[in-house]
Amino acid sequence: MILPQLIRLHLDYEKNAHEFFELQARDAILWLNHGDTIIGPNTRVLDLGCGHGYPGKICAETGADVTFADFEDLRLEELKDTSFHYIDLNASDLDNYGQFDLVMCSNVLEHLSKPEQLLQNLSKLLKPKGIFYLSWTNWLSPWGGHEFSPWHYLGKRQGPIHTVGKNLFKTYIGEVLRTIHKQEGLAIRRMAPRYYNELAFLMHLPIAREFLAWNSALEIQRSSEAHRSS
Repeated sequence: MILPQLIRLHLDYEKNAHEFFELQARDAILWLNHGDTIIGPNTRVLDLGCGHGYPGKICAETGADVTFADFEDLRLEELKDTSFHYIDLNASDLDNYGQFDLVMCSNVLEHLSKPEQLLQNLSKLLKPKGIFYLSWTNWLSPWGGHEFSPWHYLGKRQGPIHTVGKNLFKTYIGEVLRTIHKQEGLAIRRMAPRYYNELAFLMHLPIAREFLAWNSALEIQRSSEAHRSS
């Protein structure tokens, strides 16, 4: 469980930002690296909505072939020479970016005005048996309002960084799960409340999970038989 460490680091965010993001990314990749999911030299990875690029950076350390993609290029200086695509996840045709063994999409969904554009097209980015790691902060999470949490429970909709309906949007775990379940050839292999993955059973409690998951993590796999949707 890394939540206590993240809270401690966030108390002095400007000083600890690098450690904060790296801890998040390493924990996510540790959760993914199990059973037949092995990230290494034979893995083609897309860090989607990469921001500074921490998930992709850590995957690259294993020898994986990593491509970064985001609406703007905010990557760490050490990543500037790596492969990068500009992408607008509210509008871009995901057919144009290739297929990957692993797509990492961390803390992006809640910032999309049209999340269904991504959720309904996940398979376009995946090779057969490829994995899509999707994590995001659901609206009713204790951190749902981001920097103005927990006041979002009392009706606050704007903070110094985020405004609901502008760059922060309400998402619900149940709705996301239903949208993914409707996609032919996709299966949710595992889900957990990110930052305390050990309590995965919480994600199987409808309604309660909306409040008890600080951040939601899904491991979604494309079947080996599925045809690429057009």
